Amino acid sequence: MSFTFIHAADLHIDSPLDGLGCKDAAVAARFAEAGRRAVSALIDLAITSKAAFLLISGDIFDGDWRDVSTGHFFVKELGRLARENIKVFIVRGNHDAESQISKSLPYPSNVHVFSSRSAQTHPIEELRVALHGRSFSARNPDADFVSSYPARCEGWFNIGLLHTALDGSRKGHNSYAPCTVEDLRRFGYDYWALGHIHAREEVCGEPYIVYPGNLQGRNVRETGAKGATRVEVADGRVASLAHVPLDGARWAHLRLDAGDCADEAQLLATIEGRLGEEHAKADGRALALRLTLTGATALHERLVARREAIEDDARALALRFGDDFWIEQLKIATNAPKTRSALGAADALDVEALILKAADERYAQSVAELMEEIVAKAPREVGEALRRDLDAAALANEARDLLLGELAIATVDA
Repeated sequence: MSFTFIHAADLHIDSPLDGLGCKDAAVAARFAEAGRRAVSALIDLAITSKAAFLLISGDIFDGDWRDVSTGHFFVKELGRLARENIKVFIVRGNHDAESQISKSLPYPSNVHVFSSRSAQTHPIEELRVALHGRSFSARNPDADFVSSYPARCEGWFNIGLLHTALDGSRKGHNSYAPCTVEDLRRFGYDYWALGHIHAREEVCGEPYIVYPGNLQGRNVRETGAKGATRVEVADGRVASLAHVPLDGARWAHLRLDAGDCADEAQLLATIEGRLGEEHAKADGRALALRLTLTGATALHERLVARREAIEDDARALALRFGDDFWIEQLKIATNAPKTRSALGAADALDVEALILKAADERYAQSVAELMEEIVAKAPREVGEALRRDLDAAALANEARDLLLGELAIATVDA
């Protein structure tokens, strides 16, 4: 017997895209709709693939709904599957655990949500498929969460649905429902449909232990094609599986070496060429791209001083390729060559002298205390990012380069 199923996770419906910084209302609206477009594309995939069922391994929602339209949208999409007699099996994750969601709507009869009280087995008799799963009742489940899963059904194709970080070694993800690959292997299931990790990963092939990744990238740390995994089963074994991109918008991070650029005009021409390449890779999707300039260049201080102006120019270049191609941010990670030619030695020394006091321990301590005060007053996620990305030495270096850049520009203009 042969059949197809779709494995998805981490839909995070109506979760805002973080850090887009979009000043163009039309572009912002296109990105705001990306998450729902991805969900609709998932339903389309299940229908066009003539899937027997759809698995969703947690975090359908990002938390409690802002309004009921979020629930209505999802129920409407599930209704499309009900009309095609495609079953849906769901486990709740840390974001949509029972304790996190106060609102609910009745799902169509084709949908089964696994209980949070104990792991369950749900059979599909006509396919001889046994699905095993358990939802999160709270954001952090019990320590014995995974061990409660049932034994395999002999002679059937067994699938486990689980929201987990496995051993917790995957960077940027909290260790929910911790377990190891060996723990999962001991159950003897044929396929483990995991959720929680937002990067697609085939953890193991015997048995298949798979993260499909999230359906829609939400920030610049979640770059590249996002979607779901389509699995073909034949004669009781996985015959093939493939990642299918479904995202409604895409994130990218372009690192460009500015070392060979003699002036700003040449730099912008180089940027334009690379932006064209990135736009082609997006396959017609809205694209938000972070541009980081790297390398040793005599333009370094000028780039620091003119970062905002160059960012605006880069955004204008991106919009030439598409009205939904947005430069999320320009970051300057270049450095000055060992010998400077843009400024006279005396000028450079004068500006360097203005920043020398940054080496003083008392000055550094004052900066550190001020930064900590800002971090403490900021929202948690913002504070964590500030603490991670900023330090007194880096601020001092940036101040020095900014002053040198402004002096270089003033010298040229004079």
